Amino acid sequence: MKVGIVGCGSMGSGIAQVAATAKETVVVYDTNANALEKAESSLRKIFNRLIEKGKYTEQEANDIIGRIEYTNTLEKLSGADIVIEAIIESLEIKQSVFKQLEGLVSKDAILASNTSSLSIASIAASCEFSSRVVGIHFFNPAPLMKLVEIIPAVSTSSAILTKAKEIIDSWGKTTVLVKDTPGFIVNRVARPFYGEALRIYEEGIANFATIDAAMKQVGGFRMGPFELMDYIGNDINYTVTETVFKAFYYDPRYKPSFTQKRMSEAGYLGRKSGKGYYDYSDNANSQGEISEEVLEEIFNRILAMLINEAADALFWNIASKEDIDLAMRFGTNYPKGLLAWADEIGIETILNRLNSLYETYCEDRYRPSPLLRKMAKEGSTFFS
Repeated sequence: MKVGIVGCGSMGSGIAQVAATAKETVVVYDTNANALEKAESSLRKIFNRLIEKGKYTEQEANDIIGRIEYTNTLEKLSGADIVIEAIIESLEIKQSVFKQLEGLVSKDAILASNTSSLSIASIAASCEFSSRVVGIHFFNPAPLMKLVEIIPAVSTSSAILTKAKEIIDSWGKTTVLVKDTPGFIVNRVARPFYGEALRIYEEGIANFATIDAAMKQVGGFRMGPFELMDYIGNDINYTVTETVFKAFYYDPRYKPSFTQKRMSEAGYLGRKSGKGYYDYSDNANSQGEISEEVLEEIFNRILAMLINEAADALFWNIASKEDIDLAMRFGTNYPKGLLAWADEIGIETILNRLNSLYETYCEDRYRPSPLLRKMAKEGSTFFS
């Protein structure tokens, strides 16, 4: 099978590596010849390290690298069975690319977007044969992250959806099916992990390091929200938050934070700029002496908001309960699926925490999902 990749940034290059490792023939297209050379050189360095670690033999690595062709000629994607676009998050640019791609590939070829927050329906609308357009959202770094969200537009045919899922499954990924709504599963459900952490900081309840410690020490998360935002990049994380907020018609549940906006404006982007919520020049991340009670309060508040978001995603049929939990475990490395976690803690306990927040702040941000209210009344659980 011939796989086309549009864009040779970290995501496009990562997807190309995944496909080539699965023994597909891959063509990576980008308009920037220098970027293509850099991508090819970077891939060789990655495999040199993997060879040193014993993950691959030199022959295996050379075979994978040899299956990838880099080009700045769009016509080289002609004859591809599937093309995955992984470029800038601009609807206009993506639509322009898809129009061009449609004239190069067969009517049966799959045209996919790796967008993390844009409407698949809007991208598909730029094509004459919109039924073969689908969202295939990998997570960064694509070779390491197990999860891939598969998102059909309203126009996507069932045959294309099935074929796309089968292809990505065959590449060794864990796929989940998601409705074409802002943020899909992961970038929607994960918003409170960042947003509520920022809110707690802005209220003066705790500093960055304390909030991170609460989520790691009490909750078992691998990274705290501020560590993770610094890792992702404050500019990227803020843009996704703002995009989801606007796409949900300014629902206060997804309201961005002025703290993060100002950090982005100041150039405090995180690890890539050397400074974000933490200063990476001197590893200044002092937590101080904090009581276990405060740490638990912080964790319980953020977790309740995360569970509420997961429950609401299920209420609106964004995905199945199994896929929602799979997505949060494999797409964000959460220690547990949020819905299963809710069962463990108790639905009524989660609802009481949300009601308490709602009564304290009188903000729609803290409104409990109707599904949680219904389940608490019935005494039911997400999983038996």
